Amino acid sequence: MIKTCGLTHIHLMVTDIQRSLVFYQTVFGMEVKFWAGEGLVFLNTPGSNDLIALHQAAPDQPSGSGGGILHFGFQLQDRADLEEAIKEIVAAGGTLTKRGEFTPGMPFAYVNDPDGYEIEL
Repeated sequence: MIKTCGLTHIHLMVTDIQRSLVFYQTVFGMEVKFWAGEGLVFLNTPGSNDLIALHQAAPDQPSGSGGGILHFGFQLQDRADLEEAIKEIVAAGGTLTKRGEFTPGMPFAYVNDPDGYEIEL
């Protein structure tokens, strides 16, 4: 079993990032944690570790009504367990689709579950 700190974020494709940003700030009191470029912002609820990533969709990309969830993420308790986690996912019927580092020392992997849902580790 892969040991995680739980679900870390949901990544949503949105048609108007500024409109969505104002919505989540106004309705849920979420605060900008950081921008990762012009079209991708991470928000969290004050006092929590949750994150919602709002990502500006291209005109041909789906958004909303179940079509715009890009992926969901789990934070490993120990980043050194990434290789073992990938092996476990593949052994359970999943697939590795992409891996790399966000910044030096911050490795990531994208895997798919058997139905094709993308999970970031």
